[in-house]
Amino acid sequence: MIRPLARWTFAALLLTGLAARGDDKAPHVVFITGDEEYRSEESLPMLASILDKVHGFRVSVCYALDAEGKVDPNTLTNIAGLEALDDADLVVMYTRFRKLPDDQLARIKKYADSGRPLVGFRTATHAFRYDGPPHAAEMNDDWPRKVFGQKWITHHGHFGDGEEMLTRVSVAPDQAGHPILRGVESPFEVFSWLYHVEGGGDSLEGACDRLLIGKALKSGHAREFDRFPETNPVAWTKTFTGAEGKPARVFFTTLGHPFDFKAEPMRKLALNGIFWALGKEADIPADGLDADFAVPYEPNNSGVGGFKRDLAPAYLPAAGAGR
Repeated sequence: MIRPLARWTFAALLLTGLAARGDDKAPHVVFITGDEEYRSEESLPMLASILDKVHGFRVSVCYALDAEGKVDPNTLTNIAGLEALDDADLVVMYTRFRKLPDDQLARIKKYADSGRPLVGFRTATHAFRYDGPPHAAEMNDDWPRKVFGQKWITHHGHFGDGEEMLTRVSVAPDQAGHPILRGVESPFEVFSWLYHVEGGGDSLEGACDRLLIGKALKSGHAREFDRFPETNPVAWTKTFTGAEGKPARVFFTTLGHPFDFKAEPMRKLALNGIFWALGKEADIPADGLDADFAVPYEPNNSGVGGFKRDLAPAYLPAAGAGR
């Protein structure tokens, strides 16, 4: 297991004090970053800042840290600060192909089994990738399907990254009144290429309410739309009942290119989804939650290895976080 150095813990406290403090009764949302491709180490702290500074939540952000305690999404075997999950009211996951040590994985599984709500973005359909026993059979495919509704299958392209809109997103006709969609102006276009999650023999797992439908504007599967349709759900809700037998609210979206979050509909979707998962849909205004940026947001484009080497992490969990 890679353990951040003590000096890094001290530096984290200097940077952020404790995980953003507000009223102790305010929900505590823990964001888990750790993907090599889509800059979740930039987008999730941005969302955390809005929840903190605009909506008064308590927030913590966990990062993939290297042996020197620096943010490095290519470090697949360490996400620091997961002790914060013990005290979390909601967890937001945006990880990709992690191979976490047993103690870190156990914290994530324990949270998911607890009946507390979850929100997932894009690559959380393939949050983990273990090479063999004891975790591969469960965590690589089964766990994301049961928790979030689908595993990784394929997408419609790997082109025009950050240079062109690749998916047009529309509200599912029967879901126009859903609280998560308040203020989410539709249709809108995103940089994310469309993920395949159902159709052609595949289906979402569980009783999923499909909120948004995406249509590929360009597709590498254009000759096989019977197998990989050009339209697919890009946001849904479901419940997950884990080992403790308590059903949890889950909101998931396959959107999440770093540039998607520059658009207000994407930020409203994310924030509304968090409020809904917490059972706070009555607090979502008719025009959606205030999604104005609370900090500057100029992320790097997506692409494996293209992360900022000098990123200063925000909202690190406090030392000794948890109950």
